[in-house]
Amino acid sequence: MNYSISETAKITKLTPYTLRYYEKEGLLPFVRKTKSGLRIYTDNDIAWIGLIECLKSTGMPLKGIKQYIDWFIAGDSTLSQRLNMFKEHRINVKNRLTQMRKNLERINHKFELYEEAVRLGSLEKAKSCPQFLTKLK
Repeated sequence: MNYSISETAKITKLTPYTLRYYEKEGLLPFVRKTKSGLRIYTDNDIAWIGLIECLKSTGMPLKGIKQYIDWFIAGDSTLSQRLNMFKEHRINVKNRLTQMRKNLERINHKFELYEEAVRLGSLEKAKSCPQFLTKLK
């Protein structure tokens, strides 16, 4: 199916400006244009946008995403490079998840502490409760 830039923006929840920027940066090399210059997006383009957003939201810089796309276009001779890229990115994402879990533990601790403080009417009273004496600061 074919989509206009505004339809694609609605589907992907991105702005037309972002879509144009991605195209300018070489991240959407497959997008076709009409003779009058209007962009025509396909389901395949929308899938690419989904991958770009996935990689971007997991910390891969646009330069790295562009490198992946260039390797994809180059074909099977770059399979090893693409595998290594995803291997490294997966390690980075796992490390970030580990750190996020630790951060969530601290946030949960503060949440529980303040929940108890509200219940007791005092932060000092809550801090003296046994469950908060040895936990994270």
